[in-house]
Amino acid sequence: MPTDLKIPATGSLDFLALGALIHRLDPGVVPFRKAQTCTVHVSGGEFNCAANLADAFGMRTAIATAMVKYPIGELIGGQVRAMGVAPYFKTFDHDGVRGPNMAAVYSDRGFGVRAPVVFYNRSNEAAALLKPGDFDWNGIFKDGVRWFHSGGIFAALSETTAELIVEAMQAAKRHGAVTSFDLNYREKLWFASGGLSRAQTVLGRIVEHVDVLVGNEEDLQKGLGIRGPQVAAASKLDPSAFFGMMEDVLARHQNLKAVATTLREVHSTNRHTWGAVAWVGGETFVSPTCELDVYDRVGGGDGFASGFFYGLMSGDSPEQAVRLGWAHGALITTFPGDTTMASLEQVRAFARGGSARIQR
Repeated sequence: MPTDLKIPATGSLDFLALGALIHRLDPGVVPFRKAQTCTVHVSGGEFNCAANLADAFGMRTAIATAMVKYPIGELIGGQVRAMGVAPYFKTFDHDGVRGPNMAAVYSDRGFGVRAPVVFYNRSNEAAALLKPGDFDWNGIFKDGVRWFHSGGIFAALSETTAELIVEAMQAAKRHGAVTSFDLNYREKLWFASGGLSRAQTVLGRIVEHVDVLVGNEEDLQKGLGIRGPQVAAASKLDPSAFFGMMEDVLARHQNLKAVATTLREVHSTNRHTWGAVAWVGGETFVSPTCELDVYDRVGGGDGFASGFFYGLMSGDSPEQAVRLGWAHGALITTFPGDTTMASLEQVRAFARGGSARIQR
């Protein structure tokens, strides 16, 4: 375990996330223009990590977020509780017509040569109304929180959500929690809220308060404005491009203790080669690679992040933490929805090199 990543040994919460809850409408392999039925998945990058850590890894987790008093809010709140995540809700009333609303994400799965398609309805989203002062951080943190997490999608929603993340990060630091942030750069969201220059200004301010950063080369280049390295990656599974950026990342953000991401080579919608890498405390770590038969790719990155965080919080070596994240992210792609249906036993078995042989 790197000595400069000081994770509290105890606390009333292992993990606290700040972000937006959404409901994802999933018509399966049918495109929306032809869809007649949809499955509803409760999601949100930060919530996904909290839900995964609670459900698969048995950790005590919570989410600070917006909630609206109407049936969609009740549906979402029920799933938060079902995954074992404690809610800290800022509650809004719905006017019966215009909102505010719990955001909807539309995502078909694609198939074979047909890629998945994702689009949003975040109009008048309650989470975008969240602002500094909405949560009693001193009260939430007073009994101990080991790890605090947020992400770039939430930061993009409004000027006030970015300021709220900074406020929460500062409170987490005052109370001794490790802080993490998933850059999760989404061009559509940032284009709607100020474009690339605003994204880099906002995310750069947030990362000043971060210990553990999750993001790939594109996230680092577009989200933080880090210059890309002069390396020719043999494939998307070649970690040289990611590791080649670390010197510039750390020169700008010397506070970072770890940076990690997944590696994915997409052969078709349903066939991927999967890996993961991390820089932790000055050392580099690379997972094995595996071939994935993908059922639903959404949530794989959050699956990696939560497994990686679990490994670090549990005292596993950084190498093992990367393997746990890699294994859990791989397993999530085999389930419908955005959050885990795996057990800790399955994750550890796959991280050791397990197979798909029948378990009797």
